[in-house]
Amino acid sequence: MQIGVAYSEPGQQIWLNIEVPDESLVKEAIERSGILKQFPHIDLGTQKVGVFGRLVKLDAALKPGDRIEIYRGIIADPETVPRRDMNEED
Repeated sequence: MQIGVAYSEPGQQIWLNIEVPDESLVKEAIERSGILKQFPHIDLGTQKVGVFGRLVKLDAALKPGDRIEIYRGIIADPETVPRRDMNEED
């Protein structure tokens, strides 16, 4: 079955479409994609993953067409970053 694996960091986004065996799990698909070799700093032990924006565990089963997303930690505290007024003109 075909699935996607997505990861993003400042200035670089990657989305891989790969073929995985039926009954594949999230962790197996991430490993099979090769993304961990491209981004060796990804730590599946601490970083969260999701499928179509919903958090899932690494042992979650995949369905054809699923998009796995590997999330980075928040680097800016939303409580301390000033909000931009959307009505404000630039």
